[in-house]
Amino acid sequence: MTPKFKAQAGTFESSDIMILIEPVEQGTGLQVDISSTVMLQFEEDIKTTVNQVLKDLDIKDVHLIAKDKGALTPTIKARVETAVKRSLGIQEGTM
Repeated sequence: MTPKFKAQAGTFESSDIMILIEPVEQGTGLQVDISSTVMLQFEEDIKTTVNQVLKDLDIKDVHLIAKDKGALTPTIKARVETAVKRSLGIQEGTM
């Protein structure tokens, strides 16, 4: 699936993550940009979690921007899923 709308989920608060989704042309692939206050320790874990959720939701073409402030894995999963569903028009929310 390819997202149709810009969407976001999360906040810039401590222990949370802001996920921004931007639609891209079909065939572009996954573009994941991550910035985090704990990048040195958890960069690979965050990337793995984000990519797994995108795979589980069958998202093949998207630009995802993640701005992490120390979110735990379940929070990251929930925020990515919510942003994707909003971008597909499945769930209402911000943007």
